[in-house]
Amino acid sequence: MPSGQHFAGVHQEFQQLERILQPIGKRPYATSYATMPQPLKVLLVDDEIVRAAMVEEALANEGHEVICRLQAPTSLNEMVARHQPDVVIIDMESPDRDTLDSMSLLNRENPRPVVFFADQHDPETMQAALKSGVSAYVVDGLVPGRVKAVMEVAIARFESFQSMRRELDQARTQLAERKRIERAKGLLMKHQDCDEPQAYRMLRKLAMDRGQRIGDVANNVIDILEQLEKGR
Repeated sequence: MPSGQHFAGVHQEFQQLERILQPIGKRPYATSYATMPQPLKVLLVDDEIVRAAMVEEALANEGHEVICRLQAPTSLNEMVARHQPDVVIIDMESPDRDTLDSMSLLNRENPRPVVFFADQHDPETMQAALKSGVSAYVVDGLVPGRVKAVMEVAIARFESFQSMRRELDQARTQLAERKRIERAKGLLMKHQDCDEPQAYRMLRKLAMDRGQRIGDVANNVIDILEQLEKGR
């Protein structure tokens, strides 16, 4: 049975090398749209001035506001970051590669419900748009009277997708944390000549002493003991 000296040893190593460890950050989750504000702030992309004005009027009649209007989606992510709309509406003949890239960038960095009105029906293009983050893809162009209903569907689909994304991220984080804890236990068992329950108790005590999550402590222990192994 290992004595308290074994635990004291790893505790001392932890203190000596802790200063070289980088702080552990937390991955931000995508914005939740569980409670959408009213009225909605809309960013509209439409290269036809007259039609865009009709859509803006239709949205205003429903109590919503177009806070930014673009003729092309090339600066879409930048404009969303600047104006922080609740919904993005895009109306164009068909999304080209630059448009798909712009929507993919938006979906990664500033996800929002995106409604795309297309004049042409192309199943492959529609699938590409949906993969790029479009919440609702409507063929036959933009009709002002349909905007409200389609926008509501897009928001509902966006909320559902964001919820699934958060659950998936959480599951991945938990799995990665379990793997790190197992790795830290293995290193402690090797360096401290102890069994698995004792190694886990060491991790728990270190976590309690520092007010940290056990996964964060496991990361630090791994860094410390792996550096010790490299130095030998």
